[in-house]
Amino acid sequence: MENQIKELRKTAKLSQEELARACKVSRQTINAIENNKYDPTLQLAFDIASVLDSTVDDLFVPKR
Repeated sequence: MENQIKELRKTAKLSQEELARACKVSRQTINAIENNKYDPTLQLAFDIASVLDSTVDDLFVPKR
């Protein structure tokens, strides 16, 4: 799976730090997720989607 978190975060005009703070994780966690080096827990995926006013389905897409 790939994710659209970076694009959605930038559209929302949030920094990695701001998104991390809102989701109660570290900036490094958000960075690792955005770079497909870490798969978030289901709860964290829902938290990120909520902060970005999106859905989990919109955050993650199959690799092409």
